[in-house]
Amino acid sequence: MNTVTAFKTPSGDEMVVLPRAEYETLVDMAEMAADVAAYDEAKRRIAAGNDERVPAEFVDRLIDGENPIRVWRDFRGLTGKELANLAGVSAAYISEMETGKKEGSLSVLKAIAKVLRIDLDHLVWVHEESPSTDGL
Repeated sequence: MNTVTAFKTPSGDEMVVLPRAEYETLVDMAEMAADVAAYDEAKRRIAAGNDERVPAEFVDRLIDGENPIRVWRDFRGLTGKELANLAGVSAAYISEMETGKKEGSLSVLKAIAKVLRIDLDHLVWVHEESPSTDGL
């Protein structure tokens, strides 16, 4: 069977039956069209200044669990002291947050996110640690 069969149901719906290979080709083509549209939208947002590209080096650091404040600060080319001044906190406080000694209040995290030009979500992202295997 290499042809499409069309028919009408008793309720008047028009239906077609086609070979699985043709169906899978259509699904693949639809997925490709969606991917192209997403790519085009990303390019449009970047060109409009509504989005930016982050180099893999910084993305890898975030994925590896490095403190996001430090990674984004480095990405923006700021020292800890510069970030602290712009966010209205002490450099020591920034350092303590970057080393995990302090979590930081919501108001401070909002101020840091604003200075770094990122969503607050990028600073408070929590990843699940692997369960400890000590003692096994």
